[in-house]
Amino acid sequence: MQSHYDREMAKPMWQELENIGVRPLTTPDEVDETLTKSEGSTLLVVNSVCGCAAGNARPGVAMALQHKLIPDNLATVFAGVDLEATAKAREYIKGYPASSPSITLFKEGKVVAMLERHQIEGVSAQGIAETLKAEFDKHCTKEGPSVSEEVLKQAFGIA
Repeated sequence: MQSHYDREMAKPMWQELENIGVRPLTTPDEVDETLTKSEGSTLLVVNSVCGCAAGNARPGVAMALQHKLIPDNLATVFAGVDLEATAKAREYIKGYPASSPSITLFKEGKVVAMLERHQIEGVSAQGIAETLKAEFDKHCTKEGPSVSEEVLKQAFGIA
């Protein structure tokens, strides 16, 4: 399957997440390996080129991952770039329409929280972070943060 967007053009947008410890999943096999984990929690970000929503989603995720509790596993697929991986990831997000960007929290392989595009669009990065942190408090046990404040500042200019 051919990408809708040039991989090199999208690279800085997936690197923002990779720099804060979020693993890019680029194949269906990587998605299966990550999302079939039966223990712990996994955050999956369906990343997007869309500046109006994804532009706040990525820093919102970064701020949330500075919280005292964070998911055990952090992953992302890039809609419009890694088409097969994104399609496979959406198979695991049962009961929700395809949405990009979106942020899904899995616990023991099941969806426990979901932020769809309409819940991200028009919301500040801080607002997204607060919503995610509340879900992390309910479903996660791993101690945060995912990266140091210095790395966060380098990646997003925030601390």
